[in-house]
Amino acid sequence: MPRPNTGPRLKRVDGRPNYYVVWFEGGRERRRSTGTANGREAEAVLAAFLRERELSVRPAGPARPNDYLIASALDLYGTLHAPHAADPKRIAYAMVPLLEYWGDQTVDAITKQTCRNYKAWRKRSDGTVRRELVTLKAALNFAHSEGRLTSVPHVELPAKPDGRDRWLTHREAARLLNAARTGRGDVRLYLPLFVLIGLYTGARASAILSLRWPDVDLDGGRIYFARVGERKTSKRKVKGQPIPRRLLTFLRLARSRGSDLGYVVHNAGEQIKDIGGAWDGDAEKRGEGSFGGACKRAGLVGVSPHVLRHTCGTWMAQRGVPLHLIGGWLGHADARTTQLYAHHHPDHMEAALRAADRR
Repeated sequence: MPRPNTGPRLKRVDGRPNYYVVWFEGGRERRRSTGTANGREAEAVLAAFLRERELSVRPAGPARPNDYLIASALDLYGTLHAPHAADPKRIAYAMVPLLEYWGDQTVDAITKQTCRNYKAWRKRSDGTVRRELVTLKAALNFAHSEGRLTSVPHVELPAKPDGRDRWLTHREAARLLNAARTGRGDVRLYLPLFVLIGLYTGARASAILSLRWPDVDLDGGRIYFARVGERKTSKRKVKGQPIPRRLLTFLRLARSRGSDLGYVVHNAGEQIKDIGGAWDGDAEKRGEGSFGGACKRAGLVGVSPHVLRHTCGTWMAQRGVPLHLIGGWLGHADARTTQLYAHHHPDHMEAALRAADRR
């Protein structure tokens, strides 16, 4: 009997180094070379191939939920929207289990019950599952806005968990820095600098990893972090963030070891795409980097790279820095800064106390 038609997938053929896109059509195997032996590059070629096929067979106008694949909605969202989002890697991580669970099902398979089943299948915290299902919901809404879907089903989300106020004490920060310095190989060069920049500037991990030396003015004492999708202008140049004196010393040492055009935090001259996740007491969560390994050596459970940013803001609040200045340093809206750091400020509730005393 002829083989049934199957969707395209990546495969190495006859021992050849390059990956091939392989699928069955009309009972016959079809192949197309990706032209690369790199797994990530081959996945990008496969994604482009799937988009090409969808456009060639998709009828004009939006499709009904029972005619549109969940995978197509996620692919569309990941291709057109994610590259311009604040944290595209977070979207990519969320898509992996979504695709694994729903596979080749159509959008009409999404119901309250299947969302609950997804939560049970994931066996992760409500916060993790919620983030993933929010990505699914956003992908469906994006497909609808792009004219691909006639309607969007309801995506039931787990309750939003209480935010964790996790920040590092000075002793914990010192332990993390010492652990970063005892890593293997080049880790000892780039990880301590990453930690220091995060603690002193409060910049996001993605901004630190994309920072190049032309964006660091060592003479003027300013650093220019670019946001995702932001075009650098002379106006933004004027608004560079001042570099704390102690950090400036470490940056000058790092600059003396590398190219004046390359990345500030790098691994043998190459950009570090992922510094690594938190250590949860058992294994490092996701990522090819080494941050989780340093946390493990320092005995810090559940500390992610984002905790460095939160620590920077918390230390400022504890030292009595006005909240609006903390917001300016971190790039927060005033309401967000108040929500995160007001209770750390030494004057917390003082205004309310004075008002009560007047009564």
